[in-house]
This record gives sequence, structure tokens and C-alpha cells, in this order.
Amino acid sequence: MDLHSAQRIAEAEAARTGLGTGPNRRLRLTLIIGMPLFLPVLGVMLLVPKSLANDVLYVYEGGIVGCLLHYVWVFAKYPRYTGRPPYLTRDLAMGGGFFLPSLFFGFWPGMIAAPAWALFVGVAYALDVRREGHGHR
Repeated sequence: MDLHSAQRIAEAEAARTGLGTGPNRRLRLTLIIGMPLFLPVLGVMLLVPKSLANDVLYVYEGGIVGCLLHYVWVFAKYPRYTGRPPYLTRDLAMGGGFFLPSLFFGFWPGMIAAPAWALFVGVAYALDVRREGHGHR
């Protein structure tokens, strides 16, 4: 086993467990921080004066948009399945998880974009695998 193969195996194991490394880590942290943040946001909205509650909500909705744009940015850096680090396709599809906080607050752009993003990643993966399969015949 050469050094490159050993390094790939170590990276794959790190990506599969825990937070991973590189883009896997960034996407997982984006999801872990952004998605459950709706609970503290709700608490803040209940504590601030009513005149500021909508502002708090708008900031969080902007954060959801920013998180989804981060997923798009990582996908743009690794558009082909064969060029992605291990488990990155799975982590990219997890961006669909932003549907739940969007639904909770009635943020319709997030309710549309999050599941559409997960569907896009799945279709892109299927097309990429199919393209690679036809190229070997």
C-alpha cells in the first residue's frame, strides 16, 4: 500500500465518523450550527420587544439562505462525484435538513430551496454515476 492509498483510507474513515475534515467538516458544522439554532432564535424572539421579533427572524432567515449558499459553493468546488472527498455527496444532500427550521418559521424560500437542493444533489449524483458507467463500455 502506497502513502497516497493510506492517506485516502485515513481521510475516508475521518469523513465517515465525527466531523470529518475539509469540506465534509464545513458542511457538517454548517448543518449542526444552523439547523438547531431555530430554538434559541425562538427564545430570543419571545424575550425581545415585539417590534424587534421580526428583525430577529429576518436575521435567522438570512442565515438559512447563507447556509444553503454555502452548500452551493461547496458543490461548485466539487461538481463531479469522482472528484469529491469520501462521503461529500451525502453531506451535500444533508442541506435538505434546512427544510425543518424553514417550515417551523414559515420561511417559504427555505421550504422550497432545501428539498429542491437535496433532490438536485441526488439527481446530479445519479447522472454522474450513469455517465461514468456508460464511459467504460
